Amino acid sequence: MHRSAVLAVAVAVAAWGALHPRAALAQETPQSSPGWQACVDAVSSPDVRIAACTEVIDAKSESGRKLAAAYCNRGHGLTEKREFDAAVADLDEAIRIDPTSACSFINRGRAFGLKRDFDPAMADFDEAIRLDPSSALAFNGRGAARLGKDDAEGALADFSTAIKLDLKLAKAYGNRGFVYYRMREMDRAIDDFTTQIRLAPDVLAYINRGNAYRFSDQLDHAAADYATVIQIAPRDARGWRNRGLIRLYQGDNKGGISDYDMALQYDPTDPLSWNNRAQAKVRLGDNDGAIADFRKALELRPDLGTARQGLSRLGVTP
Repeated sequence: MHRSAVLAVAVAVAAWGALHPRAALAQETPQSSPGWQACVDAVSSPDVRIAACTEVIDAKSESGRKLAAAYCNRGHGLTEKREFDAAVADLDEAIRIDPTSACSFINRGRAFGLKRDFDPAMADFDEAIRLDPSSALAFNGRGAARLGKDDAEGALADFSTAIKLDLKLAKAYGNRGFVYYRMREMDRAIDDFTTQIRLAPDVLAYINRGNAYRFSDQLDHAAADYATVIQIAPRDARGWRNRGLIRLYQGDNKGGISDYDMALQYDPTDPLSWNNRAQAKVRLGDNDGAIADFRKALELRPDLGTARQGLSRLGVTP
């Protein structure tokens, strides 16, 4: 496996970032409040959804399940904007009005999970599954909560169930691929990430598959996935710094430095990029540049051992 003791590696996979429950949808009627369609439309942006659902709620013309759906969908929009406490408050109200809606529990469980409050997240997904045992999103969410609690086997079982219930749920494949990645079952991880990309390609899926290729020593495939990230999201530092790492593994120090230059342009706060660019500069004889980069890495992360070792080898006190 192409790993160097002096190069620092970051893992980009994260199960919660891959979970996107749909908004609760309710049947529109001619008597619906103004803004109702935008409130419940799954393609509405978070800002549009929040504004439209607020309009429905403030109009006080809806009740019962439709009012609960408005609170649920506004909670979903608030979760997308990472306003978790406000989201949970709305989802509490949705559940109070209609405690039979599995989607409200799914959305509140997701908000708790993104807050890393895994016990209440688990409880909400358990209830969602009790209310709707056929909900792939509920199993997918509970799997993410289990993974947050370091229950990899339980997470794997839930993600597999989610996939059985909905063979097109791309994020469930990504989440299961993440578990396999953590278990170092790279072939299975690559298979799941490949299915995710076929169903719904996104930046994180390519990064995750690239990481799995890298750890299974398929460096050309890893570089190709990171290059795809650069192509579809050129301002995302992750594509540049991951491809830069592969180039350093392959001995292309100039190419690696070029990629890390771009990565640091878009994310100058990443200590590993400074560290790895410094390693490449050492190999090319640019000791002054390496010292400056190692020092910047330590400024950002004082416990980064590879940077301290790099300075020591250059005769500089960290």
